[in-house]
Amino acid sequence: MSLRVAVQMDPIETVDVDADTTFALMEEAQARGMALWVYQPDHLSWREGRIVARARPVTVKHLQGEHADLGEELELDLAEDVDVILMRQDPPFDMAYQTAAHILEGLKGKTLVLNDPAWVRSSPEKIIPLDYPELIPPTLISRDEKAIRAFREKYEDIIIKPLYGNGGAGVFRLKPGDGNLASLLEMFFAQSREPLVTQAFLPAVSAGDKRVLLIDGEPVGAINRVPQKGETRSNMHVGGVAEQSDLDEHDLRICAAIGPMLKERGLVLVGIDVIGGKLTEINVTSPTGVQELKRFSGIDTCARFWDVVSEKVS
Repeated sequence: MSLRVAVQMDPIETVDVDADTTFALMEEAQARGMALWVYQPDHLSWREGRIVARARPVTVKHLQGEHADLGEELELDLAEDVDVILMRQDPPFDMAYQTAAHILEGLKGKTLVLNDPAWVRSSPEKIIPLDYPELIPPTLISRDEKAIRAFREKYEDIIIKPLYGNGGAGVFRLKPGDGNLASLLEMFFAQSREPLVTQAFLPAVSAGDKRVLLIDGEPVGAINRVPQKGETRSNMHVGGVAEQSDLDEHDLRICAAIGPMLKERGLVLVGIDVIGGKLTEINVTSPTGVQELKRFSGIDTCARFWDVVSEKVS
């Protein structure tokens, strides 16, 4: 099916063609004869009952620095001029992000938006796992200093991180006896009014943080992300190294538990994070890892994604 696809993303000029998942999705779409436009969230508008975007047609090729041939800017009526919109800008998951989701919700029944913006808005990546307490490590979501101190006293070795952070930013490990808790809480509380995530530290992270990709609720494959020596965080944004991995019984049990929910919510491309058999995040905004998975295993997540999209549009 020759679809018309608009991609809401960060500037395409800055992407890494060898790692970026959005770029890989666009390459596959183009190979299938689909027309592509790109625009940034700042160029999305609700105007007098219409949802429009200042967009540019684009042709992509896998050559860094020459990877995007952009045409003249035009105004797209997102209810009339396109069949599919990919909401793929990176977090932070702030009010700007949520407002863009609110606007795109107005296209329901007219244009297919993926992942479904209503459920992206209502499914923060560190909060959805709370619906599955049996699958996650011991976790506290709170801004109450006494509650955080009591949690630390119970588990001793803990991780503290922002509730709406991304890419490993602001993740701290406090080992037993570390005297920095008060200073960290002062810093976090000065930056925002949001609660924090406090979790028991999982020693298995030294062996890697597994990224499992799902399409329409079904597991596709997995990669492992190993932290650098002396580093707690395994995110590739902060130097984590991707390596080959397979789906094990823990991964499949987690996917079986959450898959029906993802499918029901229209969260078609999802990446979950698993450490030592425990679910830590369900990434629904702009999950990554498809290029690494294809290099290691040959599994083409992008092809599966567009197969599902074509079925949904038809």
